[in-house]
Amino acid sequence: MNKYSNLFICLFVLLFCSSCGDLLNQKPESAITNESFWTNQDDATGVLTHSYVQLRSMSCGELFTLGESRSDVITRAVTGDIYERYYKNTLSQELPGPDWTSLYKIVNEANLLIKYIPRIDAVEATKNNLLAEAYSLRAYLYFVLVKTWGGVPLRVEPTEGYNPETVHKGRATVEEVFKVIKEDLDNAIALFQDNTFWASRNRFSQPFANALKADVYLWTAKRCGGGNADLETALAACNEVLKADVALLPNFADLFEFGNKSNEEIIMSIANTIYDGGENYFKDNYSGADGGMIDPISGEVIGTTGNGMAWTVSDLVKNQFTDDDSRKEASFVDGLRYGEDNEMEYPALIRKGRGVVQNGQRYFRSDFVLYRLADVLLMKAEAKNALGQDPSEEMNLIRKRAYGDNFDKHIFVNRSKELNDDEILKERLLELVFEGKRWWDLIRFGKAFDIVPSLNNKKGQDHMLLWPLSLTVLTREPQVGQTPGWGD
Repeated sequence: MNKYSNLFICLFVLLFCSSCGDLLNQKPESAITNESFWTNQDDATGVLTHSYVQLRSMSCGELFTLGESRSDVITRAVTGDIYERYYKNTLSQELPGPDWTSLYKIVNEANLLIKYIPRIDAVEATKNNLLAEAYSLRAYLYFVLVKTWGGVPLRVEPTEGYNPETVHKGRATVEEVFKVIKEDLDNAIALFQDNTFWASRNRFSQPFANALKADVYLWTAKRCGGGNADLETALAACNEVLKADVALLPNFADLFEFGNKSNEEIIMSIANTIYDGGENYFKDNYSGADGGMIDPISGEVIGTTGNGMAWTVSDLVKNQFTDDDSRKEASFVDGLRYGEDNEMEYPALIRKGRGVVQNGQRYFRSDFVLYRLADVLLMKAEAKNALGQDPSEEMNLIRKRAYGDNFDKHIFVNRSKELNDDEILKERLLELVFEGKRWWDLIRFGKAFDIVPSLNNKKGQDHMLLWPLSLTVLTREPQVGQTPGWGD
């Protein structure tokens, strides 16, 4: 599809795919209607591509903020306080953090795809794969929504013009939202033609849908009373992922090399390139001018164009890495000094996902990984342990790569469920830190109030595990109401 076709698709989506805001109160004026637009595979692929572009925009900040920033991982670095309300957990409806507008815009595009793909003229197998991608997309978005705000409005029909019944909705229950998520995942898994990365590892696939299914069912098992039945489903979904073309890379650091994207450990990552997209959240960990400092591990110039070092990794998390853990150097560099007399110290620099340097300028455009094999292996360990099974095999696969020749000192030995859970949660921190997982993990394991320093004195205030809505959203969507506990 040429650039003019792409422009046309983007213009179309802007007209028809906004689920919130003033556009919803107007009837778009266009000679093109949904009935006439959806005719062939290119039409569906164009809208789906736009959805991935929107998702990429979210991955540059919001997905990390929602999944990591309120945990024990980050703290203030040198300048600015833009993240302070997150890691100090001082959110309010006046300063709430991200809202759900971007998520619902993409939900609406998924709804359009689900409605119209069956009508296009295309090979049946291709139509089914595209439809499976749309169901996967909607399931993922609603999973983010329900974990963040609890019960949320359920919109499963596209907004086409202004219809108060579809635009203005109150909150559905958490159970109702998860019912849709699980149905969407079942549809996606059935529609994908096989357990391969049918288009690429930057697009939804059956392995992704099974990884998400494992994540969803672990959550409902532990947070929604799903119990052993949901744990068994999560375990089975993990095993399905393991049948796909995936493998742990021998060297942990290779996972995050800019030139090694979409490697065989990746199940799904949101694509970004040096030529498009936006700078990701790591720009706020780097200085705009570094004095020509060299990374002692890679030997490369750190590179300019950061955003002022607003956050860095906390000592609480840094100190949990041992020196013989290869993930330590691959995740961050600590204690760098610079200046003529080495009189200035640079806070810890994050090495995961920090993009690439060209001509002395750093471009923060690494892919955002949604799932990789190590994550699934640790979810499998978590499910097995909760079911009373031995998680040693999965834990030791992860540790063997991490510790290499020193693995014998770190062999995991099966103990009680409680002690195993603590070890699995810690292993997820060491393996997945800065990947947008930690906050969700702490909630799922029931440890947020115990581990996050700013929540230690707030036990019993369970509303703190959710996010408040902004006053803007509350004004725009009067039937929703503030997230319970946040409007007092």
